[in-house]
Amino acid sequence: MQIQSSGFSLLLSALLPSLASASGFDCADIRLNNYKYDLSPLKGVHEVTNTVTTDDFVTNTTYRLNICNILGSAARFDGATCGTSKNICGFAHRKAKDGNGGSTFGFPIVGLEPLGQGSKNPQLKRLKDLDPETEGLRVRLEGGSYKGDGNDQKAKKAAAVIDFQCDHERSGLEGLRTLADELETKERRKRVEGEEGGGLPAGNSTSGNSTSSLQFKSFAQSDDDTYILRLDWRTKYACDEFEDDKGDTPSSKSWGFFTWLIIIAFLCIATYLIFGSWLNYNRYGARGWDLLPHGDTIRDIPYLFQDWLRRVINTLQGSGSRGGYSAV
Repeated sequence: MQIQSSGFSLLLSALLPSLASASGFDCADIRLNNYKYDLSPLKGVHEVTNTVTTDDFVTNTTYRLNICNILGSAARFDGATCGTSKNICGFAHRKAKDGNGGSTFGFPIVGLEPLGQGSKNPQLKRLKDLDPETEGLRVRLEGGSYKGDGNDQKAKKAAAVIDFQCDHERSGLEGLRTLADELETKERRKRVEGEEGGGLPAGNSTSGNSTSSLQFKSFAQSDDDTYILRLDWRTKYACDEFEDDKGDTPSSKSWGFFTWLIIIAFLCIATYLIFGSWLNYNRYGARGWDLLPHGDTIRDIPYLFQDWLRRVINTLQGSGSRGGYSAV
C-alpha cells in the first residue's frame, strides 16, 4: 500500500501541475491594475514553523507551502497528511508538558479538492492600495479547513493571506526552511521537548532565522469564522517596476531596430533583383548577367570600388606633402 500511495502522489504531481492556473491563480502571470508580477522564482516547497506554549501543552506547528504547485509528497509530515492536492498545509505536533502523550495532525489551508474540484478563490490587492507607504502584493487563497483544538469541533474554513512586500535587496529565498532541513528540525525539536518544563517561554514564538524573507505572522480565526494563516514574504519580485527592470535594455532595443532595418533592406533589394530579372527575361529575352537590372553597373562595382580606394589612398598620401611645387 505504501508503494501505491507513493505512486499515486507522483502521478498527481505529474498530472496536476496546472491546477494553480486552472483555479484562476498563476504565480508566473499575475496581473493587477495594469501591473504584472511574476512570483515563479519563489516556487518549490518551503517551510516556516511556529511554537505556542500554554500551561499544559507545547504545540509546534510546521507550515509547508508551494505557491506555484501542489505539495505532492510534501503533504505528509511525521505520519500526518493533509492531501497531496494542497498548496499550503499545517502540521501541528502537540505534547503535554507533563510528558503524558502527544499527537500530530495535519490540516489543509490552501488547495483544491482531489482531481481538481473546488476553488482557491484567489483575491489580489496591491499593498499600496492598503497603505501608500508599502509596495507589494497581497494574495489571499482558500480551499482548506481546520477543526480547532478539539476533534469534536465542526471544521471551519481555512485560508492564507500572504503579503509579498517589495524588497529590492532580497530574492525571497533567504533563510527559508527546505525539506533538506527536516531531519535536523526533528532532532532539535526532540532535544527541546526533552528538556524539563519544555524550556520554552509562554506565548507565541516563530522559530528559524528572524532575518528570513518569509515570516510567520499569525494563524487565527477571523470575524467570519475562517482560520487565516498570515505570512509576510519580502522579495524583489513583488516590486511594481521589477518587470520593467528585467525587460530589454536600451542597447538591446536599438539592436532590435537595426536588425529589422537590415532585414527590410535585404527584402527590398531581393525583391528588386528578382522582379527586374523576371522583367528583363520576359521583355528582352536576356540571359546571364543581362538578366540583372543595371547589370553593367553591378559588374563594374569591383572596378569602381578599386578606383575609389586608389583615389582615397592617393589623397591621404598627398595630404602629407607640400605639393608638387617647391620654393625657388
